[in-house]
Amino acid sequence: MLAYFDCFCGISGDMTLGAFIDIGVPLKWLKDSLERLPLKDFDISVESISRSGIKAQRVHVLTKNTSKSRHYAEIKALVQNSSLSQNVKEKSLEIFERLAIAESEIHGQPKEKVHFHEIGGVDAIVDIVGTALCLEYLGIEKAISSRIPLGKGFVSCQHGILPVPAPATLSILKGVPVYGTKIPHELVTPTGAAIIASIADSFEEIPDIIVEKTGYGAGKRDLKTIPNLLRIIIGTPANHMCDYQKDRISVVETCIDDMNPEFFGFLMDRLFEEGALDVYLIPVFMKKNRPGTMIQVLCMENRKKSVINRILSETTSLGVRYYDVQRFKLVRENITIKTSYGDVQVKRVKNPNGSVRLVPEYEVCKKIAIEKGIPLKIVYDTIIKETAAI
Repeated sequence: MLAYFDCFCGISGDMTLGAFIDIGVPLKWLKDSLERLPLKDFDISVESISRSGIKAQRVHVLTKNTSKSRHYAEIKALVQNSSLSQNVKEKSLEIFERLAIAESEIHGQPKEKVHFHEIGGVDAIVDIVGTALCLEYLGIEKAISSRIPLGKGFVSCQHGILPVPAPATLSILKGVPVYGTKIPHELVTPTGAAIIASIADSFEEIPDIIVEKTGYGAGKRDLKTIPNLLRIIIGTPANHMCDYQKDRISVVETCIDDMNPEFFGFLMDRLFEEGALDVYLIPVFMKKNRPGTMIQVLCMENRKKSVINRILSETTSLGVRYYDVQRFKLVRENITIKTSYGDVQVKRVKNPNGSVRLVPEYEVCKKIAIEKGIPLKIVYDTIIKETAAI
């Protein structure tokens, strides 16, 4: 089962639970399952509300001791010593560890000694462990998320007044594609950020999916401008695309007609150092029919700014273009095989018809050729011949 998190108005722990309950996770089952944790004096209630005419579920965690705070080590022991399934324990602890690492970095404390306030309360524990339980109940094997919107302004917490997004939220979202909005409220809580960063395999537009159910979870505020909801769509991947990997990358490009051509080789090396996936130098004819070179770079979205800075620093270009694209890739993995040259790393690639081929890695073959003093072509041919027998 595939789940798509449509975070058009952000994400929080209670929004996530609300959306799962709206999809069909029974509230009684969720309560009974959470009782396996050694927590006392809490209850969960759900109310059906309407936001912009859309029916959604609003989750309330009721507790007598709202001021209770815990260290990460205490929360970790609480989950580990419960009778929850191993999968639920592992996913819950993965989410809490992201929170602990973020708080550790911000406050300069060892991870195990991080003292949680809001996110150490019963409601956050219920949100996180409840999410892991819902994933197991629905049989979610893969999760994909949209890009994450961020609000602005300030939020009040135990540490005082903090800017939005909160420092912990930004720390947790490292490597996750986000975008700013003009909404003067916190759209993504640290708990919500940790949940989506832990369970999402990728961040992209809605994938090819056969929709089975859709659920809406409501946030605390009624924002008026847009519905404060999280939408979760579950279903099965469309068969014609299930054998491909899909991700989102950025393309950065510029055209140059006034630079010493000797500089292009140096630039290419530096761009790969900045995290470029590939670099193309393409002959073009520019205005007034002047010959030039288009520099086109493929990179992950989180490396885009570094690539742009490198191009503008190392070339005569006055500006660059960029756009984000999606791509399908054949399923591949790096494996090590035994050859006459010793252990060699190759790519194991699955073809569309289900067959498998092994592809030697260039840098590995180059190293062997130099060490053995033999042509690169012979190294390639030998490895390919020997892999054919595997």
